[in-house]
Amino acid sequence: MADELLLSKIHDLSDLELAALLCLVAQEHCIIDTHPEVLDETVQELELIATKVFGLPYAVIDCSENTSLDDFANAILTVENSESRNSSPVRTRQDYFLNTGPIFKSIRSPPSDSGALDNKSIASVIIAKNLDEAPRQVQIQALELIRARRIYTRTAVQIAPKRFLFIGLLAGGEGPRLTKHLNDFMFISHFHDPEDGFPNTDEIYGDGDENSISSVVKRSPTRGSDDLSQPRITAQEIEHLAELADRVTVSVEVKQYQLNIVSFLRLHRAVGWGISAVATQHLEKLSKCLAPLHGLNYATPSLVALAARKIYLHRIHIVKPKNERSMQWGSDVTAVAAILEGVAPEDVIEDVLVGSGIETPL
Repeated sequence: MADELLLSKIHDLSDLELAALLCLVAQEHCIIDTHPEVLDETVQELELIATKVFGLPYAVIDCSENTSLDDFANAILTVENSESRNSSPVRTRQDYFLNTGPIFKSIRSPPSDSGALDNKSIASVIIAKNLDEAPRQVQIQALELIRARRIYTRTAVQIAPKRFLFIGLLAGGEGPRLTKHLNDFMFISHFHDPEDGFPNTDEIYGDGDENSISSVVKRSPTRGSDDLSQPRITAQEIEHLAELADRVTVSVEVKQYQLNIVSFLRLHRAVGWGISAVATQHLEKLSKCLAPLHGLNYATPSLVALAARKIYLHRIHIVKPKNERSMQWGSDVTAVAAILEGVAPEDVIEDVLVGSGIETPL
């Protein structure tokens, strides 16, 4: 059981920090969604979470339809044993905010130097801004990275660090927007409402300055060795939570509750696809990872329901009216379209958890 000090630190974390912590404990990856107008602020908040909260180096890549495989491979690497990075052609860590001009659309390849990447390694936290805009081959490369934990450059094979988190940062929209397999391998998704704030950014830059957003994009946060050496959540604490999650017990009744949720989601008339075997495995893993964060050594139905809301939100694809299963039995496509109008993945999840009549174990 996590000690009281660790639990108190966990309870003080923001939603974004908790999402990152859960992924680090589970050794999985996530999607963060937010409004387009606060996308840059969310990038900065995630960068500060990586350094201040977890003490991990990070890299940022701003994806677009022009992003190449070389762009992606170069951007996720961070320089080792280098005192100055101002001349680096690839912006990673806080260098992303040193640009005083417009925010760049994609990261360009460095000059062709076969040894240019020899002193680099994959960053522990990768923030892929606008990942859904990247070409299919880049998204496939991202999938290979999170599955195999390695990437091939022109001169070497780079291995991901033990603590590794890949964040796909998206702007608005509903339903799956990544390639199908990449989307399915993302552990959880979380929508960050701007009203929830950016506590780490506010702590450094202050709040209430109408010009603070532009200044945040242009300058680098105060950073020293303490940012990485004295995190709020240490690697040992993450490892401890992972060990606790492995020991969490799931009763037969709670296991049946999980399977009932999966079955009802698969049978829901609005679901086109998204209730995969990988998602079912992730549902159980997240349920177990949530338990020690609540001071428990067993999974409860409420934790399973919470896990379902995070696991399936980005996976559920709302079926098109012409493909809805009742059309096979002669339903009217206009009537089906009226039923499905306005239905979103979160509505499907709530309908199954609350309105389907699934019996919740005591």
